[in-house]
Amino acid sequence: MKKAFLLLFHSFLIISAALAQQNSTIEVTDLTRIKQISGVALSHDGKKVAFTLTSIIPDQKNSKEYTYQNQVWLASTDNSFTPHALLDSTASQAAWSTDDQTIAVVSSIKGRSQIFLVPANGGQPVQLTHAQYGASSPQWSPNGKRILFSVNLSLNELLKDSVLNSQKQVPAWASEKPGYSQFPGLPTIVPNPNGNFAAIRSYLAQDEADHKVKVFNKLNFEGEATTEPDFRFTHYFIMNAEAGAKPRPLTNGFNSFSNAQFMPDGRSIIISAPDSTANPDRAVQAAIYSIPVAGGSRKLVLAQDNAMLSNAAISPSGQYLVYTSGKSMVIDIPEIKILDLQHPTQIITIPLDRSAANFTWSADSKYLYFTAQSNGGIPIYRVNVTNTKPEQLSSFEAGLSGLDVGKKLLVYVKTEVANPFELYVSDLSNKSPKRLTSFNYEWLKDKKLSYPEKKYYTNSKGLKVEYWVMKPTNFQTGKKYPIMLQIHGGPTAMWGPGESSMWHEYQFFCAHGYGVVYSNPRGSGGYGLDFLKANYQDWGTGPTEDVLAALDSTLAEGWGDPAKTVATGGSYAGYLTAWLASHTKRFAAISSQRGVYDLTTFFGEGNAWRLVPMYFGGYPWEPQIKPILTRESPFTYVNQITTPYLMLHGETDLRTGIVQGEMMYKALKVLNRPVEYVQHPGGTHELSRSGNVRQRIDQMLRIYEFFGRYIQE
Repeated sequence: MKKAFLLLFHSFLIISAALAQQNSTIEVTDLTRIKQISGVALSHDGKKVAFTLTSIIPDQKNSKEYTYQNQVWLASTDNSFTPHALLDSTASQAAWSTDDQTIAVVSSIKGRSQIFLVPANGGQPVQLTHAQYGASSPQWSPNGKRILFSVNLSLNELLKDSVLNSQKQVPAWASEKPGYSQFPGLPTIVPNPNGNFAAIRSYLAQDEADHKVKVFNKLNFEGEATTEPDFRFTHYFIMNAEAGAKPRPLTNGFNSFSNAQFMPDGRSIIISAPDSTANPDRAVQAAIYSIPVAGGSRKLVLAQDNAMLSNAAISPSGQYLVYTSGKSMVIDIPEIKILDLQHPTQIITIPLDRSAANFTWSADSKYLYFTAQSNGGIPIYRVNVTNTKPEQLSSFEAGLSGLDVGKKLLVYVKTEVANPFELYVSDLSNKSPKRLTSFNYEWLKDKKLSYPEKKYYTNSKGLKVEYWVMKPTNFQTGKKYPIMLQIHGGPTAMWGPGESSMWHEYQFFCAHGYGVVYSNPRGSGGYGLDFLKANYQDWGTGPTEDVLAALDSTLAEGWGDPAKTVATGGSYAGYLTAWLASHTKRFAAISSQRGVYDLTTFFGEGNAWRLVPMYFGGYPWEPQIKPILTRESPFTYVNQITTPYLMLHGETDLRTGIVQGEMMYKALKVLNRPVEYVQHPGGTHELSRSGNVRQRIDQMLRIYEFFGRYIQE
């Protein structure tokens, strides 16, 4: 009897533990368990997939820290072997040789990225490049004998480079250095602080080279984490795919090239580049060129006045060239166009009012595949070149990326509410897709998640605005819950079930008893150009109507507590949360992250300054624009803020510079308002997506703890 009881009790404990595990919810440290997949490359025979897996692992040098690890992994499209790492070491940007026997990867050595060749069936990597400036973006020639790759170097490095600038030329475009009608070039006089002007100039140039000073003559001088006084250029080299071979440049000059791709015959490459006569800061036009692989001058393939042509992809037959055509300094969605190279006057425009990416042709050149943000998801689309109407191959309920197309298969990365990243394979119509990996599936299968309900309303402009409601993970009917309004940035970003960057944060707050509401207010991407432009000269009032309508509709369902609503968002959403704080008293607490609060200041200290003329029609010194910027700046209304306010900013954020946060905080402190300001040392604008892991966790917990001060029973 006693033995039977003990067995029964033991069984009860096992079942209870299993149930507890199945009902466990997302914790803040689960952030470290999320694995991301990118850089998907399907082998030519369609049997294997190479991809980059990004993991968060403990830092071996500091037990309190984490680090990001990139590795190239292999999976089979028929599950004939278990996915495994190609190398133990860090690597990315996998590219298959034409016979599928070798994979070119990029790995860092001595602080520089270099290209290595790795046997696909396992073996030791062989270093291919020893490039002075590093090497990346490897691409095999159609015959499998050569590799094309890119290098990136500064203007001063290019001026001195004996290969890319053997004639010691200077840029044709104006240097914009005051007092110089032509670009001054590098000094040749021995530095001497007590010498003549030439010697003094040489001395000052040496101070610049030794990083004692930064001298700015360029317009776009703000990077993401530091100011950058020097222009940088991307050039392409080609070399035989064997160790010891000598690379040869295919591009040169004071221009930056991108998106190089071999023509199917391997005799030339197509490539994009801006106008070489224009200062890179001021270029408003980019064209597509061809360059002979054997050497020679580039030849113009396609150009369009005042348009940036990019994302070019040649069909396997060599007949069709797809590209996008967009305008700079305006609110715009680049058009998708296809050029028939056999009939160069025939250009087809694909009728899809969305921003497209991942252009990939079918093996027979009859179909063009791509992805595009739309209605909260990122579907795959397919276009038949004889019938240009796009065919949607996946739903708005997931986000698909990393698309590659083979003779019979599609491979891609899928983000959905149930799982932030996994690799999938399907037929060319995306029927019956099959999951190939279980990186997140394994640890998530016993987790309880909150699933969003999609809703919409029509705003005062007659626009249909979509929003999503996520109830607390352990929701109980009849109980009242706090509701968190989450707002996206951009302002052209788009959130929905297919968005990966917010997956963990949404699930964390739902697991901790919040209902989460998020929407795509006017100005969001994924809904066409008219919707995108609907917040022109109206960053505050109009979008506020949209996000509050989503919140009010959710509260009307009856399970949310109106006295316990909070709001948060970053970047442009930091702007909008500050606007909410200064225009309503309805929130128990509010938090803005890396926000924009004064538009005139933003023009001066942020690298996204172009948003000011694009969205408000001009510049702060123009009499007709100045009152608009004042009207649309949350800082103008700072004295009206009484809501408890948490403000967070990365200390080296130069996209929405730190002055924004400091001036807002200082004003609220002078006004003696309930405000707390948090800076993350070394944090950039990307802190919450790819920054220091401890700081990412810290930021989420600080928002959670701050809101908890004001919504607890």
